[in-house]
Amino acid sequence: MAENTNQNDPYRQPLDVKYLIAVASAKGGVGKSTTAVNLALALTAEGAKVGLLDADIYGPSQPTMLGATERPTSQNGSLNPVVCHGIQSMSIGYLIEQEDTPMIWRGPMATSALQQLIYQTRWTGLDYLIIDMPPGTGDIQLTLSQKIPLNGAVIVTTPQEIALLDARKGLKMFEKVRVPVLGIVENMSPHTCSQCGHTEAIFGSGGGERFAAEYGTELLGSLPLDIKIREQADSGKPTVVAEPHSLVSQQYRAIAQKIALKLSQQKRNYAHRFPNIVVENN
Repeated sequence: MAENTNQNDPYRQPLDVKYLIAVASAKGGVGKSTTAVNLALALTAEGAKVGLLDADIYGPSQPTMLGATERPTSQNGSLNPVVCHGIQSMSIGYLIEQEDTPMIWRGPMATSALQQLIYQTRWTGLDYLIIDMPPGTGDIQLTLSQKIPLNGAVIVTTPQEIALLDARKGLKMFEKVRVPVLGIVENMSPHTCSQCGHTEAIFGSGGGERFAAEYGTELLGSLPLDIKIREQADSGKPTVVAEPHSLVSQQYRAIAQKIALKLSQQKRNYAHRFPNIVVENN
């Protein structure tokens, strides 16, 4: 079970989760949420029990991507996750009255709401909880990284240099809060025209590989700029469930396998649970 070790945190109960993984981008519009939901489904396809937390308070998208319309039920002051396509999910989007209702909350309110969503949801027997992080590296993202016992983070970017600039900030944020970066996922890499078959690197090429080499991490995989990925996510049946045998689904599953392997090889560090001992000569 994952345990919150922050002594001053009101949400101290352990989670029935083995590994917590943040999927982050530090920039909107690079396909982070689509990547997060497909990785959750890919891990499920590999036989794992998986949950998905939509941590974007201001722009929740996972209910739409999962095709979920029901509200979570309450039990003894906790929320039961909404189960879709075999994964347990929770999002502020399940709790608001209308999809277009804006969340006009300041940072502390949003952070508190997210902590309640993760610690007051009845996650049951999860191998992995995927946390779809909000874009950016501000107060909300930093607080979440510090207060949630993350086992690792996956950075999603496009090959475009502007996206890579923000991805570097995201990686450095996780380094500062001592969350291991499991690797980089390069999204929207090549595009193949569905009419003529011509392949073109619209957002550039090789950016993810150079980024991973620069910071000593791994390029977990490159995903294409494919209209089907967008259409399937918008329709509530992401690629891994819509076309489980397609090349793109196999790419998502290959990335998921690498993430699972990296987590299984992690050495658990319990140093933060013990007091510092100082020996002085009197």
